[in-house]
Amino acid sequence: MRCDWSGKFARIPESLWRRIEPLLPRYKPGRKGGRPRVNLRGVVDGIFYLLRTGCQWKALPPPYGSPSTVHRYFQEWVRLGIFGRLWKVCLKEYDRRRGISWKWQSLDGTMTKSPLGGEKNR
Repeated sequence: MRCDWSGKFARIPESLWRRIEPLLPRYKPGRKGGRPRVNLRGVVDGIFYLLRTGCQWKALPPPYGSPSTVHRYFQEWVRLGIFGRLWKVCLKEYDRRRGISWKWQSLDGTMTKSPLGGEKNR
């Protein structure tokens, strides 16, 4: 089953893309030629689509490219800290526009036993 890719989840806004693009690695063409790199805008759109909708990687709609290619870029960018840098850029922007109360922060979480935890030997 494919996820619906029409509507508000189809693409990230251009203003967000302009902030993300400088954070992405610069890829040089391979020395041996081969297949050209995919459009990174489509990869970013696919990653954000997946994160917003909860769609599975293999159900990523075709306009975003091959699910395995998008997933490979996602894994590489996580290892390179791209999303951490994007988070910092977005926090600074939000702080500049609205202000963040840095004196008080809150974290919420829940810990429960696994319902299928079983006996000690399992």
